[in-house]
Amino acid sequence: MSGKVIIDAQTMTRTLARLSHEIIERNPDSKTLCLIGIKRRGVPLAKILKENIEKFSDIKIELGELDITLYRDDLTEKFDTPHLNSTVIDFDINNKTVILVDDVIFTGRTARAAMDAVMELGRPSVIQLAVMVDRGHRELPIFANYVGKNIPTSKDEFVSVRLEETDGVTEVAISQKK
Repeated sequence: MSGKVIIDAQTMTRTLARLSHEIIERNPDSKTLCLIGIKRRGVPLAKILKENIEKFSDIKIELGELDITLYRDDLTEKFDTPHLNSTVIDFDINNKTVILVDDVIFTGRTARAAMDAVMELGRPSVIQLAVMVDRGHRELPIFANYVGKNIPTSKDEFVSVRLEETDGVTEVAISQKK
């Protein structure tokens, strides 16, 4: 894998445990709590958070997977023909505390697209955002409620959150864009 590793697997495990505890502490009404992972790497992160929360408390959490491809405002710039993944949310999100989970927050556009997609599915009482890395450079007034690590970057750098499930290794690396 390329790039300088800035978070190793052990640190990532500890960080996700801390985020799980923060979610539990900030959401005392656990009956309404659900996690929705933003495809791709937000899904395995949401699964880990779910397992941790259920292990650290008596809370049972619903878990969903969200594809935001058609909600992106840069769709035509990024894809000639977008590849659609399926959204799997088989529970009612009305009046729920929805925690969107993603790997990196950068411009805020992915989070905005995810909020648009969620609002089409129902009316949650609260939407929160949990990310492994906040790298700055916001273009929209969006922030994460739960941040694993703030990593100041330049715009010509790329942050990769790599997970065993998708990449065969668990780490966060930073590299120069090509």
